[in-house]
Amino acid sequence: MAQHSWGTTFSGRSPATLSEQPGARPSAAHRLLSLDIVLALLALAGGLRVLYLAAAAPALPSEAATVAHAYALGHLTPFTDAGGAGLSRFGGLQLSAYTMVSDAFGRSATALAAVRETMLVAAVVGTILLWFLARRLGLTRWAATAAVLLVAVSPLALGLQRLVVVEHLAAVWALGALVLITTPEAKVRHDVLAAVCLLAAVLTSPLALFLLPAAGWLLVRRSPTRAALVAVLLNLGLGVAFGPAAAVLRPHLAAAGHPTVADWVALDPAWAVLSSFALVAALAVAALRPFAVSGLLLVGMLLVPGVPDTAVLALLLPVTPLLVAGVAQVLTRQRRAAHHARSGGRTGLVVAGTVFVLVVGVGWAYGFTGLKPSPDRSGPLTDAQGWLRDNASGARLLVDDAAWAEFANAGWPTGMMAAPAACAAVCPTAEWAVFTGDATGLRQRYPALDGALTDAGTVALFGSGDQRVTVSRLDLPPADPGASTEDSARAHAGAALAASTRIALSQDAAAVLRAGRVDPRLIATIAALAALQPVRITAFPEVPGEESAGQPRRRVQFTGGEDGVAAFYTGQRDLFRPASVARTRDGVLVTYPLFAPSGLLVPFSSP
Repeated sequence: MAQHSWGTTFSGRSPATLSEQPGARPSAAHRLLSLDIVLALLALAGGLRVLYLAAAAPALPSEAATVAHAYALGHLTPFTDAGGAGLSRFGGLQLSAYTMVSDAFGRSATALAAVRETMLVAAVVGTILLWFLARRLGLTRWAATAAVLLVAVSPLALGLQRLVVVEHLAAVWALGALVLITTPEAKVRHDVLAAVCLLAAVLTSPLALFLLPAAGWLLVRRSPTRAALVAVLLNLGLGVAFGPAAAVLRPHLAAAGHPTVADWVALDPAWAVLSSFALVAALAVAALRPFAVSGLLLVGMLLVPGVPDTAVLALLLPVTPLLVAGVAQVLTRQRRAAHHARSGGRTGLVVAGTVFVLVVGVGWAYGFTGLKPSPDRSGPLTDAQGWLRDNASGARLLVDDAAWAEFANAGWPTGMMAAPAACAAVCPTAEWAVFTGDATGLRQRYPALDGALTDAGTVALFGSGDQRVTVSRLDLPPADPGASTEDSARAHAGAALAASTRIALSQDAAAVLRAGRVDPRLIATIAALAALQPVRITAFPEVPGEESAGQPRRRVQFTGGEDGVAAFYTGQRDLFRPASVARTRDGVLVTYPLFAPSGLLVPFSSP
């Protein structure tokens, strides 16, 4: 009869035969059931991650630089981040390799979504490997399913595994190695492949070193001689990677910052409670002890200053659900084996299970609300790129790491863009600047960048909060002392136009005119056109991004007398020549270029 004490494996066998499954060879029906379960779990994990792929928060500051590195490697383009990415070259090669093979950049709406797709694939592969590892450790089919469900559905896992963090790739390599190590009747080739996978995990992220105790423990249990073989191969590879090939293969960690452990735990408090309990309780279960030790070592890294919490949690994520399911299986078997009344034991299990489901359900309901999947797959950077394409195509840009990848993926020549790292001494010549969020930290790090942005004028704003993108014009001339009267001059002239009997205005158009929010070139030409023919204006359409930046509206929609309006504006010259005169279903749309010259309107001062 199999034992279920805390000091044995799940099957009651000795730890040395940990990878052997109890009982006879599974029947075809059981194998089909397992296959159905795995496919259902894959569909659930993959579908939820597709849904939350474009969620705006939690956001990782170093993610943008990682995406830019992946794009640059795949397109053989140089790129230097502004610091904080800490990307391992081997990790970046994996990201760029997937995007090239799958044409992710060509298929995705944004560069960020293209590289995040790699994380989605890694999560799905990790789901498969976690299932096989759980089964080979002796977990029942339903315990293994519970372990995978905790990863597949947890809001914390959904939020974390969508971010471009190379530790997700390292976790897949480590899980692959553990599956190979626990293969029944493993051969030497399995050990060699396991050593290669462990080496790949460490080269992807140095934090994967803390998963080596679990792998080594399992190997020693099975065969000390075979464990020595894996150790030799692994040390040989690490010696090369950290020695002669250190410049190319030595892994690096990203800089610490937000999100923190508290930010992630807020998405799924139940995960934190269950994981903490399982990490300690699993020390008493022989089959789980190696994983508990590695997990506790990773938890210890959360206390080390400078180590990114997100990276540590990415490696902990597949470990703790395995421990939770394993401990739950042991406790359940002990309960059944105890000398309690049959009905009383069942009632207790039902009550405990119900309470557990309610607690997790309440936490997940809050966590899913916090993730907020975004229906907009483009984002403010795409809007900014479109605005610049229409108004400054081919110009030289000074951009942050996030804008560099998105603009490059949209076709902006990389030679016409400079990242903040290029401003170490003197910023390259540029006409426009595009920055996401608050650029204060970058300006403090690079004084040359601060100097370049000092005289910049904000022309367009897209998005809000940390996702706000600011488009600025560099090297603007000093402000004219009389420029302060420009707003009042536009308002005075606009009010005069609105009062004209030859100009018919919609209510919104009249309000915009009277508020002084119309380009002076439009005001002057509308007054001249009204002297030739009656004018009907339905709107002064806003150019997206410019209104919030305080720019006057430079478009007008005419209706009625379209032939005269079109002839009038196409005949304008010099300062009053429009950027476009377009016939639309609603009439004629006239658009002027940016930056009206000062002095077109007579300054107005109240008596």
